[in-house]
Amino acid sequence: MPRMKALVTGANGFVGSHLCRLLAGRGATVRALVRPNADRRALAGVPVEEVVGDTLDPDSLARAAEGCEHVYHLAAAVRFFTVDPDGMRRTNTEGTRNVLAAAAKAGAKRIVHTSTAAVLRRSPDGKPADEAGLKTDDEAVGAYEKTKLEADRIAGAAAASGLPVVIVNLAAPVGPGDAKPSPVGRTVIQFLRGKFPAYTDSGLNVVDVRDAAEGHRLAAEKGKPGERYVIGAENLSLKAFLDLLSELSGVPSPKVRVPYALTLIGGLFGELSGRMTGAEPLASLASVRMAKHPHYVSIEKAKRELAYAPGPVRKALEEEIAWFRAQGMV
Repeated sequence: MPRMKALVTGANGFVGSHLCRLLAGRGATVRALVRPNADRRALAGVPVEEVVGDTLDPDSLARAAEGCEHVYHLAAAVRFFTVDPDGMRRTNTEGTRNVLAAAAKAGAKRIVHTSTAAVLRRSPDGKPADEAGLKTDDEAVGAYEKTKLEADRIAGAAAASGLPVVIVNLAAPVGPGDAKPSPVGRTVIQFLRGKFPAYTDSGLNVVDVRDAAEGHRLAAEKGKPGERYVIGAENLSLKAFLDLLSELSGVPSPKVRVPYALTLIGGLFGELSGRMTGAEPLASLASVRMAKHPHYVSIEKAKRELAYAPGPVRKALEEEIAWFRAQGMV
């Protein structure tokens, strides 16, 4: 029997590299789309067929998707601060449109689009967000949420037109190998550096990056075209998350809680600093506004329909801390 061929965009990224490793380990032939000057360390030792290209280059996408039965689109600009929102829109929005077109032309049997749990509308009664609805344009905060919301809508429209698209709304992945790092990875690094003197009333859903990869595989194999699935694990308040990091790392957890208004001022100063230096600040207006309310999610649909069964995040965080330290990132 011929081996199933799968294309992974964003293959050298945090979740993408773990997905490549998972698929290859299960016997698939994995084609990895990587940019010409991409950092390939995350793919070291993973048996993939590299295709040099870009989601904004339709010709390279056509070469990458040719003959692939499954296409996983994970490539995205994942930053809460940017001085180039138009560039982020091209990557997240137009890149998604191009990948879907290439997958359709290649005759892919299943296309998994990686969206984010951040675009899911919060429930007015305070219950965890689920697959029921997306935020409106006015509810989306910052360039990242806005462009990922646009990309999510493009994927949904493609599914409505008949393409076999399944959408994954991914929570915050943690674990070893977060080289860039991701927004939550940056939070962990700043905590380990002792630069987290206070906290605010917020919360997030955290998932082991290997469970995130498994959720993508299950979405491709068991998900229904046109459906979306929230892939996450544990809902944790920010204070509980920091306390767990403290327990695992030995770094003291902050004891001072600050009001939202004060964090907003910090975000404003961070925004100004980032625009002056071009470097991503510790906090920006978008990141502070995104954290104004806890963003908890429900993964019951994925459990029910995909047999998704994530484990606890404690071990993943312990490994992430050790990996950051081993890499000299803290």
